[in-house]
Amino acid sequence: MIEIIPSISVLQGKVVRLVKGDYQTLKVYDKGPVEFTKSLEEHGIRKVHLVDLDGARDGEPKNEAFIHLIKAYTQLEINSAGGLQTDGAVAKAFECGATSITVGAAAVTFPHFFEGWLMSYGRENVWLAADAWDGKVRIRGWQKDTNVDLFDLLHRNYKRGLKYAKVTDISRDGTLEGPNFDLYKQIVQEFPDLTVYSSGGVRSVDDIRQLEETGVKGVVVGKALYEGKIQLVELEQFCTADS
Repeated sequence: MIEIIPSISVLQGKVVRLVKGDYQTLKVYDKGPVEFTKSLEEHGIRKVHLVDLDGARDGEPKNEAFIHLIKAYTQLEINSAGGLQTDGAVAKAFECGATSITVGAAAVTFPHFFEGWLMSYGRENVWLAADAWDGKVRIRGWQKDTNVDLFDLLHRNYKRGLKYAKVTDISRDGTLEGPNFDLYKQIVQEFPDLTVYSSGGVRSVDDIRQLEETGVKGVVVGKALYEGKIQLVELEQFCTADS
């Protein structure tokens, strides 16, 4: 069964959402990270994707305290992302209580670092953020364009033992316009042994079911939860003991 991973984006200590990664579209939500994660756990969610937007934009983590807080008040597994570009930053994320990390910019600009983390911390614990617009990867909180092709990035790391990839179609993120189903079908077909998590555009439980049919193993959900398009009780059907 497909795994549901709610996304919590933190900027200057607040839970926020952006549209297509644009910081000018910032929307702040009343619920803090701890309050929100406690409600997730009550409905059977086991893992969250915690995004440090300050860190992603500035190139170094700024909100590690929230990993501590979530670990203190819940039993949730935390996948930490945002600004993880050095050995020290990665080590600190795990020391703070992250179960796994998702790395974007460093996998593009310092690929030898990323490959080293895969070996040092294990394939289960180091995920790739493969986030692209029109097939080209963006990094640093999606603020910086690159000439790196999405499939080239996946191929390079797949050959080096990558097991988990969060793939975002940035043009869909935060829009509630539906995921890029064709993209995920193509990726699953091309990388059969890769555990793919889709991200961007999810607007309903029907979208989640359709994503499951593409073969992705999980879906990262954000704005649809915050805006009430998906109710937490609706996600309980995916939170079985074996999911």
